[in-house]
Amino acid sequence: MLIGGEWLDSLSGEHIEVEAPFGHERAGSVPRGRAEDVERAVRAAADAFPSWRRTPPRDRGRMISAVATDLESHLEDLAREVTRETGNAIRTQSRPEVTQAADFFRYFGGLAGEMKGEVVPHNEKLLNYTVREPLGVVGGIVPWNSPAMLGAAKITMALAAGNTAVIKSPEDAPLTIMSIAEACARHLPPGVVNVVSGYGEEAGRALVRHPDVAKISFTGSTEVGQEIARVAGDRIAPVLLELGGKSPALVYPDSDTDATADGVIAGMRFTRQGQGCTAGSRLFVHESIFDSFIGRLVGRLEKLRIGDPLDEATDVGTLISQKQFDRVCGYIEDGLRNGSEPVIGGLPDAGLPDGYFVRPTIFTHVEPGWRIVREEIFGPVLVAIPWSDEDDAIAMANDTHYGLGAYVWCQDITRAIRAVNRLDAGTVQINRGAGPMLGMSSGGIKASGFGREHSLEAVLDDFTYRKCVVVGLG
Repeated sequence: MLIGGEWLDSLSGEHIEVEAPFGHERAGSVPRGRAEDVERAVRAAADAFPSWRRTPPRDRGRMISAVATDLESHLEDLAREVTRETGNAIRTQSRPEVTQAADFFRYFGGLAGEMKGEVVPHNEKLLNYTVREPLGVVGGIVPWNSPAMLGAAKITMALAAGNTAVIKSPEDAPLTIMSIAEACARHLPPGVVNVVSGYGEEAGRALVRHPDVAKISFTGSTEVGQEIARVAGDRIAPVLLELGGKSPALVYPDSDTDATADGVIAGMRFTRQGQGCTAGSRLFVHESIFDSFIGRLVGRLEKLRIGDPLDEATDVGTLISQKQFDRVCGYIEDGLRNGSEPVIGGLPDAGLPDGYFVRPTIFTHVEPGWRIVREEIFGPVLVAIPWSDEDDAIAMANDTHYGLGAYVWCQDITRAIRAVNRLDAGTVQINRGAGPMLGMSSGGIKASGFGREHSLEAVLDDFTYRKCVVVGLG
């Protein structure tokens, strides 16, 4: 673990073995950090904070940007590491993810000098201005589905604002975070970035409870996010939560096209095995094009190649673990028990390679109350529902306790924007299924969390506090 600029074992000497989802081989091992290890990391971050906050912002930015160049020089090795520990296909997922991780360091390195306040006009005898101050030690808890990108996001947003960071890596995919930490250690002062590996109930819980952690930034399940909010609330610590989702995708009659089908596939994160919080996993298609569009969608999904994630020809890799594999198969079995037959995919069969593979699956004859319609599966399972009345479609889209993302596929831009205005979600995209880009403030509402990430506004709002200064001028 990286603590105070040094590479240290856990105090217990115990380790966590990391399994490669493809082939079930050993991918590596990391220390099993516990509360005493978190204590060391937080102490190191707290000790480094006074000097880091006093470092001129542009100098901080240059050091953060240097990490980006370092990561870019090791891009291929990092991409292979992501693939080995997550099972994500290297061409469609891991290489773009590592590229985006480097982009985070370059983007927020460039924004470090933009932590600006405001001047508030009153009268000539009063000067009132605000400044943006860092919070202190930020604790970041990273999920396993996009460890490189989301780890980089939590590190860079904290550091650009002048905070120091303690990152808890995901137990299922901790190796790439450690490699990113190596790059950080080469360019940043000791203690500015610290990385602890361990289980959530041990290291993660200790980080959330630590009195010297000024803020928690968590990406993961709604259930864990609720517990973090309760614990942080007891000590009046702010949290940023990016939680689960069951995002709707609305397809209008004018959008029965290959481009829309490709966008729906991208929005569903099928080439990430559906393991994305923003996955558009509830598809609402106008009844006049329903059969045609589903046929179009199936035809394109059938062309995706499933196999060895390190093979450049592979489009779709594996789920992350046995636990996740069992969870996804359980939802498919639940849909089958309810009497629905998928139009593509279904339970894994003997034709799949060795690993946690599940084919892209679409259920069409479903009811709104079914678990596969209402609950986040976090796997390649899409439910498709026809609609005829736009008001009903909007109502069905909003009938969820989640509110992370939504997608609208409509060539009539006026109609599309009217739909966007009625959808309850933190991010709504029109005729686009890709993930958020740097500079776009992203985050959820309702049970999908609160706070925003990935933009200057997000850093100012969630990683600094506004200090009001009032000067009497006589």
